[in-house]
Amino acid sequence: MASHPTYARTSATRRLVTLAVLAVAAVAGWLGWQRWHGRAAPLTYTTTPLARTTLVRSVTASGTLSPVEISTVGSQVSGRVIEVLVDHNDRVTKGQVLARLDPQVLTGERAQARARLQAAQAELVRAKATAANAHVTATRTASLVASGAVSASDVDAAQAAAAVADAAVASAKASIVLAQAQVRNAETNLTYTTITAPIAGVVISRSVDPGNTVAASLQAPELFVIAGDLARMELHASVAEADVSQLADGQRVELAFDAFPDRTFAGAVRQIRNQAVTTNNVVTYDAVVSVANPDGLLRPGMTATATFVVDQAPDALVVPVKALRYRPATATMDKPARGARPSPGVWVLRDGAPVRVAVTTGLSDGTSTVITGAGLAEGDAIITADSRARAAPAAGNGGSRGGNRSSGPPGPPPMF
Repeated sequence: MASHPTYARTSATRRLVTLAVLAVAAVAGWLGWQRWHGRAAPLTYTTTPLARTTLVRSVTASGTLSPVEISTVGSQVSGRVIEVLVDHNDRVTKGQVLARLDPQVLTGERAQARARLQAAQAELVRAKATAANAHVTATRTASLVASGAVSASDVDAAQAAAAVADAAVASAKASIVLAQAQVRNAETNLTYTTITAPIAGVVISRSVDPGNTVAASLQAPELFVIAGDLARMELHASVAEADVSQLADGQRVELAFDAFPDRTFAGAVRQIRNQAVTTNNVVTYDAVVSVANPDGLLRPGMTATATFVVDQAPDALVVPVKALRYRPATATMDKPARGARPSPGVWVLRDGAPVRVAVTTGLSDGTSTVITGAGLAEGDAIITADSRARAAPAAGNGGSRGGNRSSGPPGPPPMF
Protein backbone atom coordinates (compact mmCIF):
# COMPACT_ATOMS: atom_id res chain seq x y z
CA MET A 1 0.00 0.00 0.00
CA ALA A 2 1.29 3.44 -0.87
CA SER A 3 2.14 5.89 2.03
CA HIS A 4 0.26 9.17 2.53
CA PRO A 5 2.45 12.25 2.94
CA THR A 6 -0.34 14.28 4.65
CA TYR A 7 -0.76 11.74 7.42
CA ALA A 8 3.02 11.60 8.01
CA ARG A 9 3.23 15.37 8.37
CA THR A 10 0.33 15.44 10.88
CA SER A 11 1.98 12.81 13.07
CA ALA A 12 5.25 14.70 13.08
CA THR A 13 3.51 17.92 14.12
CA ARG A 14 1.77 16.21 17.04
CA ARG A 15 5.07 14.81 18.29
CA LEU A 16 6.68 18.26 18.17
CA VAL A 17 3.78 19.86 20.14
CA THR A 18 3.98 17.14 22.78
CA LEU A 19 7.71 17.63 23.18
CA ALA A 20 7.26 21.42 23.51
CA VAL A 21 4.63 21.02 26.25
CA LEU A 22 6.88 18.62 28.15
CA ALA A 23 9.79 21.06 27.88
CA VAL A 24 7.73 24.00 29.23
CA ALA A 25 6.49 21.87 32.12
CA ALA A 26 10.01 20.80 32.95
CA VAL A 27 11.28 24.39 32.95
CA ALA A 28 8.38 25.59 35.12
CA GLY A 29 8.96 22.76 37.57
CA TRP A 30 12.65 23.53 37.79
CA LEU A 31 11.99 27.24 38.40
CA GLY A 32 9.42 26.41 41.08
CA TRP A 33 11.83 24.05 42.79
CA GLN A 34 14.54 26.70 42.70
CA ARG A 35 12.20 29.27 44.21
CA TRP A 36 10.98 26.88 46.94
CA HIS A 37 14.43 25.75 47.93
CA GLY A 38 16.29 28.93 47.11
CA ARG A 39 17.34 31.76 49.41
CA ALA A 40 14.57 33.89 51.01
CA ALA A 41 14.11 37.54 49.96
CA PRO A 42 16.04 40.00 52.16
CA LEU A 43 14.07 41.50 55.08
CA THR A 44 13.67 45.28 54.96
CA TYR A 45 12.61 47.69 57.70
CA THR A 46 10.72 50.96 57.64
CA THR A 47 12.18 53.35 60.21
CA THR A 48 11.73 56.89 61.41
CA PRO A 49 14.34 58.89 63.35
CA LEU A 50 13.58 59.47 67.02
CA ALA A 51 12.85 63.20 67.17
CA ARG A 52 12.93 65.65 70.04
CA THR A 53 10.15 68.21 69.70
CA THR A 54 7.17 69.78 71.46
CA LEU A 55 4.03 67.64 71.32
CA VAL A 56 0.71 69.43 71.71
CA ARG A 57 -2.68 67.86 72.37
CA SER A 58 -5.40 70.17 71.17
CA VAL A 59 -9.06 70.63 70.27
CA THR A 60 -9.98 72.33 67.01
CA ALA A 61 -13.12 74.34 66.24
CA SER A 62 -14.20 77.06 63.82
CA GLY A 63 -15.72 80.40 64.67
CA THR A 64 -16.50 83.98 63.66
CA LEU A 65 -14.76 87.13 64.85
CA SER A 66 -16.74 90.03 66.31
CA PRO A 67 -16.07 93.19 68.32
CA VAL A 68 -16.25 92.91 72.09
CA GLU A 69 -18.57 95.95 72.16
CA ILE A 70 -21.04 96.70 69.38
CA SER A 71 -23.96 99.13 69.22
CA THR A 72 -26.82 99.43 66.76
CA VAL A 73 -27.94 103.05 66.30
CA GLY A 74 -31.56 103.66 65.32
CA SER A 75 -34.12 106.45 65.36
CA GLN A 76 -36.87 106.84 67.96
CA VAL A 77 -38.89 109.26 65.80
CA SER A 78 -40.05 109.26 62.21
CA GLY A 79 -38.93 111.82 59.69
CA ARG A 80 -36.93 112.60 56.58
CA VAL A 81 -33.14 112.38 56.75
CA ILE A 82 -31.64 115.75 55.83
CA GLU A 83 -28.01 115.14 56.73
CA VAL A 84 -25.62 112.19 57.17
CA LEU A 85 -22.28 113.16 58.68
CA VAL A 86 -20.35 109.81 58.85
CA ASP A 87 -19.51 106.96 56.52
CA HIS A 88 -18.20 103.40 56.72
CA ASN A 89 -14.96 102.95 58.70
CA ASP A 90 -15.15 106.45 60.21
CA ARG A 91 -13.97 106.70 63.80
CA VAL A 92 -16.47 108.45 66.05
CA THR A 93 -16.52 109.61 69.66
CA LYS A 94 -19.32 109.15 72.16
CA GLY A 95 -22.01 111.80 71.57
CA GLN A 96 -20.79 112.72 68.09
CA VAL A 97 -23.56 113.69 65.64
CA LEU A 98 -24.07 111.00 63.01
CA ALA A 99 -27.16 112.26 61.15
CA ARG A 100 -30.07 114.71 61.41
CA LEU A 101 -33.78 114.36 60.63
CA ASP A 102 -36.08 117.16 59.41
CA PRO A 103 -37.35 118.79 62.67
CA GLN A 104 -40.24 120.82 61.20
CA VAL A 105 -43.06 118.43 62.12
CA LEU A 106 -41.80 117.94 65.65
CA THR A 107 -41.22 121.67 66.07
CA GLY A 108 -44.90 122.23 65.27
CA GLU A 109 -45.91 119.55 67.77
CA ARG A 110 -43.84 121.26 70.44
CA ALA A 111 -45.55 124.62 69.70
CA GLN A 112 -48.96 122.96 70.04
CA ALA A 113 -47.99 121.42 73.36
CA ARG A 114 -46.81 124.76 74.67
CA ALA A 115 -50.08 126.38 73.57
CA ARG A 116 -52.08 123.71 75.39
CA LEU A 117 -50.01 124.39 78.51
CA GLN A 118 -50.80 128.10 78.32
CA ALA A 119 -54.51 127.35 77.88
CA ALA A 120 -54.45 125.03 80.90
CA GLN A 121 -52.74 127.71 82.98
CA ALA A 122 -55.38 130.28 81.94
CA GLU A 123 -58.15 127.82 82.80
CA LEU A 124 -56.65 127.41 86.27
CA VAL A 125 -56.80 131.17 86.84
CA ARG A 126 -60.47 131.26 85.78
CA ALA A 127 -61.32 128.23 87.93
CA LYS A 128 -59.67 129.77 90.98
CA ALA A 129 -61.64 133.03 90.51
CA THR A 130 -64.90 131.13 90.14
CA ALA A 131 -64.14 129.09 93.24
CA ALA A 132 -63.36 132.19 95.29
CA ASN A 133 -66.66 133.80 94.28
CA ALA A 134 -68.58 130.63 95.08
CA HIS A 135 -67.11 130.49 98.58
CA VAL A 136 -68.04 134.16 99.23
CA THR A 137 -71.59 133.49 98.08
CA ALA A 138 -71.89 130.42 100.27
CA THR A 139 -70.69 132.37 103.34
CA ARG A 140 -73.07 135.28 102.72
CA THR A 141 -76.03 132.94 102.20
CA ALA A 142 -75.34 131.11 105.41
CA SER A 143 -75.30 134.39 107.36
CA LEU A 144 -78.84 135.27 106.19
CA VAL A 145 -80.50 132.14 107.51
CA ALA A 146 -81.03 133.62 110.99
CA SER A 147 -82.94 136.63 109.61
CA GLY A 148 -85.16 134.40 107.52
CA ALA A 149 -84.11 136.06 104.27
CA VAL A 150 -82.97 132.72 102.80
CA SER A 151 -83.98 129.16 103.37
CA ALA A 152 -81.79 126.25 104.36
CA SER A 153 -81.99 124.90 100.84
CA ASP A 154 -80.44 128.10 99.50
CA VAL A 155 -77.52 127.63 101.84
CA ASP A 156 -77.06 124.05 100.67
CA ALA A 157 -77.10 125.16 97.04
CA ALA A 158 -74.46 127.83 97.65
CA GLN A 159 -72.17 125.38 99.43
CA ALA A 160 -72.54 122.84 96.59
CA ALA A 161 -71.63 125.49 94.04
CA ALA A 162 -68.48 126.26 96.03
CA ALA A 163 -67.51 122.56 96.06
CA VAL A 164 -67.99 122.31 92.28
CA ALA A 165 -65.78 125.38 91.84
CA ASP A 166 -63.05 123.71 93.94
CA ALA A 167 -63.26 120.61 91.76
CA ALA A 168 -62.82 122.78 88.67
CA VAL A 169 -59.64 124.21 90.20
CA ALA A 170 -58.28 120.71 90.81
CA SER A 171 -59.12 119.71 87.24
CA ALA A 172 -57.37 122.78 85.89
CA LYS A 173 -54.27 121.92 87.89
CA ALA A 174 -54.28 118.37 86.48
CA SER A 175 -54.62 119.76 82.96
CA ILE A 176 -51.54 121.87 83.56
CA VAL A 177 -49.54 118.79 84.66
CA LEU A 178 -50.66 116.94 81.52
CA ALA A 179 -49.80 119.87 79.29
CA GLN A 180 -46.37 120.18 80.87
CA ALA A 181 -45.71 116.50 80.21
CA GLN A 182 -46.75 116.94 76.58
CA VAL A 183 -44.34 119.84 76.24
CA ARG A 184 -41.47 117.82 77.67
CA ASN A 185 -42.32 114.89 75.38
CA ALA A 186 -42.39 117.17 72.34
CA GLU A 187 -39.06 118.70 73.29
CA THR A 188 -37.52 115.26 73.83
CA ASN A 189 -38.77 114.03 70.45
CA LEU A 190 -37.25 117.11 68.89
CA THR A 191 -33.85 116.17 70.30
CA TYR A 192 -34.21 112.72 68.71
CA THR A 193 -33.96 114.34 65.28
CA THR A 194 -30.23 114.60 65.98
CA ILE A 195 -28.75 111.06 65.85
CA THR A 196 -25.63 110.72 68.01
CA ALA A 197 -23.12 107.94 68.71
CA PRO A 198 -23.83 106.07 71.97
CA ILE A 199 -20.25 104.75 72.18
CA ALA A 200 -16.83 105.58 70.78
CA GLY A 201 -15.66 103.31 67.99
CA VAL A 202 -15.72 102.66 64.26
CA VAL A 203 -18.74 102.79 61.94
CA ILE A 204 -18.95 99.32 60.39
CA SER A 205 -22.41 99.73 58.82
CA ARG A 206 -24.41 102.65 57.43
CA SER A 207 -27.85 102.00 56.00
CA VAL A 208 -29.23 105.51 55.50
CA ASP A 209 -28.68 108.33 53.03
CA PRO A 210 -29.92 111.94 52.85
CA GLY A 211 -33.51 112.06 51.60
CA ASN A 212 -34.49 108.67 53.07
CA THR A 213 -37.63 108.58 55.20
CA VAL A 214 -37.29 106.91 58.58
CA ALA A 215 -40.43 105.21 59.95
CA ALA A 216 -40.25 104.46 63.65
CA SER A 217 -43.90 103.61 64.26
CA LEU A 218 -43.30 99.93 65.16
CA GLN A 219 -39.62 99.66 66.03
CA ALA A 220 -36.49 101.76 65.83
CA PRO A 221 -34.98 101.33 62.35
CA GLU A 222 -31.27 100.48 62.12
CA LEU A 223 -29.29 103.42 60.75
CA PHE A 224 -25.71 102.70 61.84
CA VAL A 225 -23.70 99.94 63.51
CA ILE A 226 -20.74 101.06 65.59
CA ALA A 227 -18.06 98.66 66.79
CA GLY A 228 -16.18 99.57 69.93
CA ASP A 229 -12.41 99.33 70.28
CA LEU A 230 -11.31 97.02 67.43
CA ALA A 231 -8.03 96.43 69.21
CA ARG A 232 -10.01 94.02 71.41
CA MET A 233 -11.97 91.37 69.54
CA GLU A 234 -13.58 88.07 70.42
CA LEU A 235 -14.10 84.83 68.53
CA HIS A 236 -17.24 82.73 69.00
CA ALA A 237 -16.22 79.14 68.26
CA SER A 238 -18.61 76.18 68.07
CA VAL A 239 -17.07 73.35 70.10
CA ALA A 240 -18.41 69.79 69.86
CA GLU A 241 -19.92 68.39 73.03
CA ALA A 242 -17.32 65.59 73.04
CA ASP A 243 -14.52 68.17 73.34
CA VAL A 244 -16.05 70.87 75.54
CA SER A 245 -15.03 69.13 78.78
CA GLN A 246 -11.36 69.66 77.83
CA LEU A 247 -11.70 73.45 77.69
CA ALA A 248 -11.29 75.89 80.56
CA ASP A 249 -11.24 79.64 81.10
CA GLY A 250 -7.85 81.18 80.40
CA GLN A 251 -6.74 78.34 78.11
CA ARG A 252 -4.34 79.32 75.33
CA VAL A 253 -5.78 79.34 71.80
CA GLU A 254 -4.01 79.58 68.45
CA LEU A 255 -6.05 81.19 65.65
CA ALA A 256 -5.58 80.73 61.91
CA PHE A 257 -7.39 83.04 59.46
CA ASP A 258 -7.75 82.45 55.73
CA ALA A 259 -6.82 86.10 55.14
CA PHE A 260 -3.42 85.53 56.79
CA PRO A 261 -2.32 82.00 55.85
CA ASP A 262 1.28 82.54 57.01
CA ARG A 263 0.50 84.00 60.42
CA THR A 264 -0.93 82.64 63.66
CA PHE A 265 -2.77 84.87 66.12
CA ALA A 266 -2.93 84.27 69.86
CA GLY A 267 -6.04 84.21 72.02
CA ALA A 268 -7.36 82.95 75.34
CA VAL A 269 -10.63 81.34 76.40
CA ARG A 270 -12.77 83.96 78.13
CA GLN A 271 -15.98 82.00 78.60
CA ILE A 272 -17.59 78.62 77.84
CA ARG A 273 -21.29 79.30 77.55
CA ASN A 274 -23.71 76.74 78.98
CA GLN A 275 -26.41 77.16 76.35
CA ALA A 276 -26.24 74.25 73.90
CA VAL A 277 -26.81 74.80 70.19
CA THR A 278 -28.29 71.86 68.27
CA THR A 279 -27.99 71.81 64.48
CA ASN A 280 -28.96 68.68 62.53
CA ASN A 281 -28.81 66.67 65.78
CA VAL A 282 -25.24 67.88 66.42
CA VAL A 283 -24.76 69.57 69.80
CA THR A 284 -22.16 72.31 70.14
CA TYR A 285 -21.28 74.94 72.74
CA ASP A 286 -20.15 78.52 72.21
CA ALA A 287 -16.58 79.16 73.37
CA VAL A 288 -15.76 82.87 73.56
CA VAL A 289 -12.09 83.58 72.86
CA SER A 290 -10.48 86.95 73.59
CA VAL A 291 -8.28 88.11 70.71
CA ALA A 292 -5.83 91.01 70.76
CA ASN A 293 -5.82 93.08 67.56
CA PRO A 294 -3.44 95.98 68.24
CA ASP A 295 -2.47 96.55 64.60
CA GLY A 296 -6.07 96.34 63.33
CA LEU A 297 -5.45 93.55 60.81
CA LEU A 298 -8.42 91.48 61.94
CA ARG A 299 -11.89 92.57 60.87
CA PRO A 300 -15.36 91.76 62.24
CA GLY A 301 -16.95 88.76 60.57
CA MET A 302 -13.72 86.94 59.70
CA THR A 303 -13.82 83.18 60.16
CA ALA A 304 -11.01 81.37 61.91
CA THR A 305 -9.87 77.92 62.90
CA ALA A 306 -9.26 77.90 66.64
CA THR A 307 -6.83 75.39 68.13
CA PHE A 308 -7.35 75.08 71.89
CA VAL A 309 -4.13 73.91 73.53
CA VAL A 310 -5.27 71.26 76.04
CA ASP A 311 -1.83 69.96 77.06
CA GLN A 312 1.74 70.00 75.77
CA ALA A 313 5.07 68.29 76.36
CA PRO A 314 8.00 70.55 75.41
CA ASP A 315 11.39 69.18 74.29
CA ALA A 316 10.27 65.55 74.43
CA LEU A 317 11.21 62.41 72.50
CA VAL A 318 8.31 61.63 70.18
CA VAL A 319 7.52 58.57 68.08
CA PRO A 320 4.61 57.69 65.81
CA VAL A 321 1.91 55.64 67.50
CA LYS A 322 2.54 52.98 64.87
CA ALA A 323 5.99 52.37 66.35
CA LEU A 324 4.39 51.24 69.64
CA ARG A 325 2.27 48.70 67.76
CA TYR A 326 5.14 47.21 65.74
CA ARG A 327 6.57 43.77 66.55
CA PRO A 328 8.96 41.79 64.33
CA ALA A 329 7.60 38.57 62.88
CA THR A 330 10.40 36.55 64.50
CA ALA A 331 10.18 38.24 67.92
CA THR A 332 9.35 36.18 70.98
CA MET A 333 8.03 38.09 73.97
CA ASP A 334 6.94 37.01 77.40
CA LYS A 335 3.22 37.01 77.79
CA PRO A 336 1.93 39.37 80.50
CA ALA A 337 0.06 38.00 83.46
CA ARG A 338 -3.63 37.46 82.96
CA GLY A 339 -5.48 40.75 83.19
CA ALA A 340 -2.26 42.79 82.95
CA ARG A 341 -1.53 45.08 80.02
CA PRO A 342 1.65 44.43 78.02
CA SER A 343 4.49 46.81 78.81
CA PRO A 344 5.07 49.30 76.00
CA GLY A 345 8.23 49.17 73.96
CA VAL A 346 9.79 50.26 70.70
CA TRP A 347 12.16 48.45 68.36
CA VAL A 348 15.34 50.23 67.36
CA LEU A 349 17.36 49.19 64.32
CA ARG A 350 20.95 48.72 65.53
CA ASP A 351 23.65 47.13 63.39
CA GLY A 352 20.98 45.97 60.97
CA ALA A 353 18.96 44.10 63.60
CA PRO A 354 15.88 45.13 65.64
CA VAL A 355 16.48 45.68 69.36
CA ARG A 356 13.56 46.13 71.75
CA VAL A 357 13.72 49.02 74.24
CA ALA A 358 11.18 49.24 77.05
CA VAL A 359 9.64 52.71 77.29
CA THR A 360 7.22 54.72 79.35
CA THR A 361 4.59 56.53 77.29
CA GLY A 362 3.39 60.04 77.98
CA LEU A 363 1.27 62.62 76.21
CA SER A 364 -0.31 61.56 72.91
CA ASP A 365 -2.18 63.52 70.27
CA GLY A 366 -3.54 60.40 68.59
CA THR A 367 -0.82 60.38 65.94
CA SER A 368 2.39 60.69 67.95
CA THR A 369 3.31 59.80 71.53
CA VAL A 370 5.93 61.01 73.98
CA ILE A 371 8.22 58.23 75.25
CA THR A 372 11.05 57.91 77.75
CA GLY A 373 13.36 54.95 78.19
CA ALA A 374 16.91 53.98 79.08
CA GLY A 375 19.21 53.75 76.10
CA LEU A 376 17.15 55.94 73.79
CA ALA A 377 18.81 58.86 72.02
CA GLU A 378 17.66 61.45 69.55
CA GLY A 379 18.14 60.19 66.01
CA ASP A 380 17.69 56.48 66.83
CA ALA A 381 16.14 54.56 63.93
CA ILE A 382 12.74 53.55 65.30
CA ILE A 383 11.15 50.69 63.36
CA THR A 384 7.53 51.20 62.38
CA ALA A 385 7.14 48.26 59.95
CA ASP A 386 9.04 45.62 58.02
CA SER A 387 8.48 43.64 54.86
CA ARG A 388 7.10 40.61 56.72
CA ALA A 389 5.73 41.62 60.13
CA ARG A 390 2.23 42.72 61.00
CA ALA A 391 1.53 45.37 63.62
CA ALA A 392 0.63 44.06 67.06
CA PRO A 393 -2.36 45.65 68.84
CA ALA A 394 -1.54 48.50 71.23
CA ALA A 395 -3.27 51.41 72.87
CA GLY A 396 -3.62 54.65 70.95
CA ASN A 397 -4.85 55.75 67.54
CA GLY A 398 -3.27 57.32 64.55
CA GLY A 399 -0.76 56.43 61.88
CA SER A 400 2.96 56.89 61.39
CA ARG A 401 5.21 59.49 59.92
CA GLY A 402 7.04 58.81 56.72
CA GLY A 403 10.12 56.68 57.39
CA ASN A 404 13.22 55.29 55.74
CA ARG A 405 13.58 51.81 54.35
CA SER A 406 16.67 49.95 55.59
CA SER A 407 17.89 46.50 54.66
CA GLY A 408 18.57 43.96 57.39
CA PRO A 409 19.93 40.48 57.40
CA PRO A 410 17.92 37.84 55.56
CA GLY A 411 15.38 36.06 57.68
CA PRO A 412 13.45 32.84 57.44
CA PRO A 413 10.42 32.59 55.14
CA PRO A 414 7.16 33.88 56.64
CA MET A 415 5.21 31.49 58.85
CA PHE A 416 1.53 30.98 58.11
